[in-house]
Amino acid sequence: MTKQSIFGRIAQLAKANINAILDQAEDPQKMLDQMVRDYSNNISEAESAIAQTIGNLRMLQDDHAEDVRAAQDWGNKALAASRKADEFRAAGNVADAQKFDNLAKVAIQRQMSSENEARAAEPTIAAQSEVVERLKSGLEQMKGKLNQLTTKRNELVARSRTAAAQTQVNDALKSIDIMDPTSEVGRFEEKVRREEARVRGQQELAASSLDAQFNQLEDLGEQTEVEARLAALKQGTPPAALSAGKGGTTEAADVPVVDEADFDKL
Repeated sequence: MTKQSIFGRIAQLAKANINAILDQAEDPQKMLDQMVRDYSNNISEAESAIAQTIGNLRMLQDDHAEDVRAAQDWGNKALAASRKADEFRAAGNVADAQKFDNLAKVAIQRQMSSENEARAAEPTIAAQSEVVERLKSGLEQMKGKLNQLTTKRNELVARSRTAAAQTQVNDALKSIDIMDPTSEVGRFEEKVRREEARVRGQQELAASSLDAQFNQLEDLGEQTEVEARLAALKQGTPPAALSAGKGGTTEAADVPVVDEADFDKL
């Protein structure tokens, strides 16, 4: 029953859905480590049970060999006693001949007893030998499964650590991504852009206001000249003198609008 329970636990562990167990585990690495420890302990128990079974088989084999040797020894003794009885009988010594015949019969009986014991043990030895071979084979398979489990554990742990490292790298890259509009750098860049646009708007506005002021100054200068020439005409200044002033066509902003027919009446 002890051996059956040991191998039953090992078989159940070997058939377990490792992926499902790992999915439910809070820490898969610890779960794998525990599975390796459990499997190793089960193998140790199995080795102890198999060693005991092999020891029992060797004892049966030793007893069987002893029975075979005893049967041979008693057979030799029976033969020797029978020959001695024949010698006494040939010499006419009937009493001693009968005595050694009786000894031969006793030796034969013991020979038969040893042979019977040896034959009775043979089926048990054969069955036990078969069990031992199966146990040895099963133990080798278990050790192979343990190697596979250990290799799988190392592989999964390495992959888990690699994935964790990649996650950290990705998180670090996200944290320093200056193009990320949600990052602090992105928000600061947007603020700077708005400030630069505002400055450009102020510059354009200032330039437009300055041009308007210059235009007003030019219009005022032309109007002043017109008023001056008109005053000169009223004072009798000849036209030649008027032409000595600032020349060029003018487009006064405040010159009164007149009808060309008024000039014809002059």
